[in-house]
Amino acid sequence: MTMAVSRSWVSVCLLVLVMLFVGAMARVGMDRIPEMRNNEDDQLQSSSNSSMASRAEEAEGLNEHAVDDPEEVVSMVEMSIRNSTERRKLGFFTCGTGNPIDDCWRCDPNWQRNRKRLADCGIGFGRNAIGGRDGRFYVVTDPRDDDPVNPRPGTLRHAVIQDSPLWIVFNRDMVIQLKQELIMNSLKTIDGRGVNVHIANGGCITIQYVTNVIIHGLHIHDCKPTGNALVRSSPTHFGWRTMADGDAISIFGSSHVWVDHNSLSNCADGLVDAVMGSTAITISNNHFTHHNEVILLGHSDSYTRDKLMQVTIAYNHFGEGLIQRMPRCRHGYFHVVNNDYTHWEMYAIGGSADPTINSQGNRYAAPANPFAKEVTKRVETAASQWKGWNWRSEGDLLLNGAYFTPSGAGASASYARASSLGAKSSSLVGSMTAGAGALGCRRGSNC
Repeated sequence: MTMAVSRSWVSVCLLVLVMLFVGAMARVGMDRIPEMRNNEDDQLQSSSNSSMASRAEEAEGLNEHAVDDPEEVVSMVEMSIRNSTERRKLGFFTCGTGNPIDDCWRCDPNWQRNRKRLADCGIGFGRNAIGGRDGRFYVVTDPRDDDPVNPRPGTLRHAVIQDSPLWIVFNRDMVIQLKQELIMNSLKTIDGRGVNVHIANGGCITIQYVTNVIIHGLHIHDCKPTGNALVRSSPTHFGWRTMADGDAISIFGSSHVWVDHNSLSNCADGLVDAVMGSTAITISNNHFTHHNEVILLGHSDSYTRDKLMQVTIAYNHFGEGLIQRMPRCRHGYFHVVNNDYTHWEMYAIGGSADPTINSQGNRYAAPANPFAKEVTKRVETAASQWKGWNWRSEGDLLLNGAYFTPSGAGASASYARASSLGAKSSSLVGSMTAGAGALGCRRGSNC
């Protein structure tokens, strides 16, 4: 009798183990992206969407609640950095650089089978941007952009306007010349890893009144002003667009946005602009070159809704041919941490309208011009006003005569709202930013 009961228990246990194994394999399969899919599986048809006007109303409410408790942000990110370091000590990662974003995914030789893991690697104020993590993969197979009102399935424009979450990838190298600006819908990731994708010589990316967007691994350059045309923004809505400025990436009234590992240069206006109440943004691991006004954060001195803005700028390389605005800030709270500034002609960091700027662990190498050594610039503001603004430099490496002019009383509450991750030593900036820009990882490599 006892033997029969024991055999029954063994059978039950084996059955449970088999079921758990099958379930685990199914979950792994769901997160894999096959090399080939048929056209029907690649394209996702979806249903309804609101107009731009209703998007704006929704975005206002979302953006107000996007501002996190900064102390919570700091503790969470420092914990992730500690965990990453401990895992490297145990030997699980052999290519760790100290850059917590890269160490989260780049050391995995099977990263291409676990692409959505990237969404769990965000840091800073934009760390909760999940993009299309909870949706299906969409494979872009066609680089054309013939019709901005009725984009054909398989194109990037058709992918980004869909209502449902999507993780967008590319089946091959391609150059995409957009006829009009690319208006993105919420819950989208554009993931250029594994191929060489250029968005160039036309319209570029607009993130307007949406939330949860990740832009990763693209070359974006030579963007032109476009507009005075009809452009689709969802499966059920298109509208008349006035002239766009020609930014590489324009963030307008949006929140939870992460711009990571892109190479950006030579556009008609800015490379990354975030305005009109946008917040919860991280700009990381990008390589900026050959441009005048690089990053603008804040719409105007009179637009006070930008007081909610919180932006992290981390691990970027500000490189050859840059002139100013790395970034230029208004009103909000800005954490500039562990970036490498090797080139500027006028200044690196500027601002107006009392922004709080927290510069930590950066490397600033001034140009040869003896009149352009200052890292900072207060734009069109008398010293009697800006002396009260909270701008500080902490642990920065200042080279070739570079100097940072601090100001303010150093109010702890203000700097807490401009803190989003634990800065590392400026001596590590070289290794942490060595991979800045689009990586060009090929399939089967560990980047």
